Amino acid sequence: MAEVTLLVRAGCHSCAEARTDVERVCGELDVPWTEVDVDTDPELQAEYGDMVPVFLIDGAMHGYWKLEEPRFRAALSG
Repeated sequence: MAEVTLLVRAGCHSCAEARTDVERVCGELDVPWTEVDVDTDPELQAEYGDMVPVFLIDGAMHGYWKLEEPRFRAALSG
């Protein structure tokens, strides 16, 4: 089963929207997900800090800034 990680930053409006989308889609598909603040980890901040929100599936970057829902669903269902 796939696992989703949403990389966010405090005070990020786009991150709040992404959280809502990920929570809804993962809930519908019964896929576990977690949220991580990139500013709590220097390595994550260096790699992804300019791209938040970032969507990871099984640790690999699937996209950033805005959830591409059809593509995201396909990756989680396939």
